[in-house]
Amino acid sequence: MIGNDWDNALSVVESSENFKKFLHIVANEYKTKTVYPIKENVFNAFKLTPFNSVKVVIVGQDPYHGEGEAHGLSFSVQDPTPIPPSLKNIYKELYDDLGITPAKSGDLTKWAKEGVLLLNSTLTVIKDTPNSHSKLGWQPFTDYVIKILNSKDTPIVFILWGNFARSKKAFITNPKHLVIESAHPSPFSARYGFFGSKPFSKTNDFLKKNGIDPIDWDIK
Repeated sequence: MIGNDWDNALSVVESSENFKKFLHIVANEYKTKTVYPIKENVFNAFKLTPFNSVKVVIVGQDPYHGEGEAHGLSFSVQDPTPIPPSLKNIYKELYDDLGITPAKSGDLTKWAKEGVLLLNSTLTVIKDTPNSHSKLGWQPFTDYVIKILNSKDTPIVFILWGNFARSKKAFITNPKHLVIESAHPSPFSARYGFFGSKPFSKTNDFLKKNGIDPIDWDIK
């Protein structure tokens, strides 16, 4: 389904009849509605960040629902889409934390290739209709992804921004991992704990402490 070691990690799910039926439901949504991201990008986060390469997980909720925006990575948009407000605030915190100049692009593919799994809990959405697929059936799958990452011996940083992402903390029980949680970077909540939380330096400090190469957060 994905084409790398995620297929082995997710083999129990991929081979299940229930999941196959669910994928038929998703396929029908694409046939009958305008759905984002395009089908080829639904599992983009997994394709760009193989299972054994995951160092960090940033949990998002729902893909962007405008044309040409979503491409399978949480908080990321395809060029030339203007940078969304939440991502602008993420870049602001990155500058305040590590002194990295805000990027002109909202495409976070480089982070994904660095080992940052940009995981939305729901992987598809109907055009112009936020959260339209939130009850379609994606969340048991993405919750399972978090659970199998939790079972890894290699330390991972889980970054949970906002109440929805923080609800996934229940699945992160392995003491080898680090959970960084704060308010969401949305303009409505960033001032209530996101700004000043220093998630990027905390992540790299933890990785280096565990003998893992830090993330180069500079999009350039």
